[in-house]
Order: sequence, then C-alpha cells, then structure tokens
Amino acid sequence: MMPRRVAVTGLGLVSPYGGDLDDFFARLVAGESAVRHLVTQDEPRPLSMPFVSCPAFDAGAALGKPLASMMERFSQLGVAAAFDAWMDAGLARKAGEGENRDDWGCVWGTAIGGVAVLERGYRDLWLHGRDRLSPLSVVMGMHNAVNAHISMQLDLGGISTSHTAACASSAMAIGEAFRRIRAGDAQVMVTGGSDATQTYGVGRAWEAMRVIAQGEGDAAVHACRPFAADRTGLVLGEGAAALVLEDWEHARARGAHIHAEIVGFGATCDRSHLVRPDAGGQERALRAALHEGGVAPDEVDYVNAHGTATLEGDPVEIEALKRVFGPHAPNVAVSATKSMHGHLLGAAGAIEALVTVLALARQAVPPTAHLAGRIDPACAGVDHVLQGRRGVPLRAALSNSFAFGGSNAVLALRAAA
Repeated sequence: MMPRRVAVTGLGLVSPYGGDLDDFFARLVAGESAVRHLVTQDEPRPLSMPFVSCPAFDAGAALGKPLASMMERFSQLGVAAAFDAWMDAGLARKAGEGENRDDWGCVWGTAIGGVAVLERGYRDLWLHGRDRLSPLSVVMGMHNAVNAHISMQLDLGGISTSHTAACASSAMAIGEAFRRIRAGDAQVMVTGGSDATQTYGVGRAWEAMRVIAQGEGDAAVHACRPFAADRTGLVLGEGAAALVLEDWEHARARGAHIHAEIVGFGATCDRSHLVRPDAGGQERALRAALHEGGVAPDEVDYVNAHGTATLEGDPVEIEALKRVFGPHAPNVAVSATKSMHGHLLGAAGAIEALVTVLALARQAVPPTAHLAGRIDPACAGVDHVLQGRRGVPLRAALSNSFAFGGSNAVLALRAAA
C-alpha cells in the first residue's frame, strides 16, 4: 500500500498570548516577548527567575468546572488546546450515526506530567504531617491523564498514549501520530503536548543545572537570546499546543481546510551523553526527516530551531544544519521562537510545530528575538531571522526538537497545495 498523505486540519493552543491563532502568530512575527520576571513566595525561600506563564487561562471556563476539577494543570492546558484544535478542524465532539472512530486516536507529549500534584503530596506528607492524600492524586499525576481525557471527551477509540522524551516529547508524539496515518493505521489523530512548569521543585531543579537565563525585573523580557554571543540560558514556560492530523483524502472528502502537510519525521539518539548534544545525532534526524518526506535540502526555506539559548546547545544545532544544507545553508531562514514564548519542555515541540505550520500557511517567518547585533560567530552560517518577515515564499520547513538524553526529533512539513 502506498503511504498516505497527512494533512494538518486543526490547530489549538494555550499560550501566554492567549489562544487566538492569528493574534499569537502576529505577536511572534512582531518579535513580542512574553518573558517576565517571576518571584514566588514558596518555602523555604523565594524563587526568582525569568518565566513565561499563561495567567489569562481559566480552566473552569475552558473545560467546565466539573471536568477541570479532575485534572492537574498540565492536563487542563492540554485538553483545552485539543478542544480548540478539534473545533478548528470542524469535527464533532461525538461520533455521528454510522461513523466509526475505532481507529481515531491521541498521542500526546509531556516531559514532567503532573509533577505539581506530587509536590503537593510530598509537602502534605512530610512537611505538614498529614497521613491522607486526595484519592485523585494518582490519576491526576499520571503522564497519560491528558490523552485519556482527550480520548474520552472527543470519542476517540484508537490508540491513546503519551510520550516522554524530555524536550522532544511532543515532537516524538506528533511523529508517531503522523506515522500511524501514513501507514494506514488511523484516519484522524489528535496530537501535541503540554507541560506546567511553574512549581517550586521544577524551578529549583533547573536552576541547579545552571542553564536558566539571567534577567531580573524589566530586563527579564530580553533574557532568552538564542544564538547570541551574550546568551545566558533558557527561560522556562508553560502552555500547550495541539494539532489534528488527518488522512489527506479523508480531509478532502469532507471539505476540511488544510493548514499544511506533514511529510517526514526523523528520530535518532546521540548515544553519547545525557546532556551534551551531538551534531552527528541531530544531522541523522534531519536527514531522515528530509528523506522520508522526499524533500531536497535546497527546497527547505525555513527551520524553526530548537534554539534554547544554552551555551553548548546552540552552536551544535547550527553545525548540524550546516552539514545537512551545505552550500544552501546561508539561504535557509532560521529562527528560535523560544526567545519569545519560552521553553515549554515537553510541549516545546508541539508549539514550535504549530508555529511552523502557521509560517507555511501564512507565508511569514517569526524572528529570533533580541538577536540583532549579537550573533555568536560560532552560530553563523545560516540566515538568522532578526526581524519578522511577511510575504516570503515558503515551500518546505523543518521543526527541530533536541532533548536531554540525546533524543532528537525533526518534523518535515510542506505548504498545502
């Protein structure tokens, strides 16, 4: 059987800019950073760092209070994004008469899952001396809670599973969802990722690794500077993004709007170090995605880079891109949108894949914010996008996700015909 084409027919997100796709993308193209200075009053001492949150998100309003009360925040964010993507795709919440959804499924990505409920439980047990926890603690904290809720609410009878591969979690999830449709094992898949990182323990853990960007007060807005010579690290964020993937012919038959087409997926392991990235492993993932998608390197007009603004990670990613693109590398527009929406850990690949879809659909490219005049010579050799560009002809694009543990995931996409 010939591989099936895979259309992106639905997009949804919960972001610091809100959930409106047009407004979200317009703010990114304008280079508007959502990074702010966070100060918490948690014991034993305040936590202070640049952070990106979604303060306007109201889970009760988005999901209904009874449903929201059964979920931890990472699930609330994810289910809300999935609902919006489903609506964008023009699909009904429940199967219609004669409609078979036994092969419709959900593959989701999260790096830390319901860590907040675990933190609260440990505090209750060890700090406050309580001997009972909420009976919902297990089902709220488990990583697959979000995809379980999505499958139940959207009447999906096929596979329902979660992926955890650190910062590549949701890119891996999207890749698996793509492969299932491509192989003919599914007609429709909901996929994406969510993480809620605003907890004391998560903040302290990342702070201890010395990879958090520096910047207090008003300076926090410029704290994340991927590829800059003066970069100081990443900025944690929370949020969710969801994509509805669909068999191309099924989408065409029902008259669905197709945002873009996913054509390839590459997944590799560096097999060398837990936290130090390797250009060779990334190169193999890039080449695999291009090969599966039948995309020549000189057809790629845009790369949404993993670009976390860490000292070691950024030059390695640029080296991998230069190896793959060769003489075409200076013509490839590259930007790291984490400079504006932050690093969503397990949801990073999903929100960046969504940005890449919007770039192809709108023929526009968002910049790497705060980079003008600051490019690290070790990161030179590609077309760094310093200001947003509109009206640019984009044929194909890549979305990169590279994670601790050496997990590499690359998605290849084409503009919808």
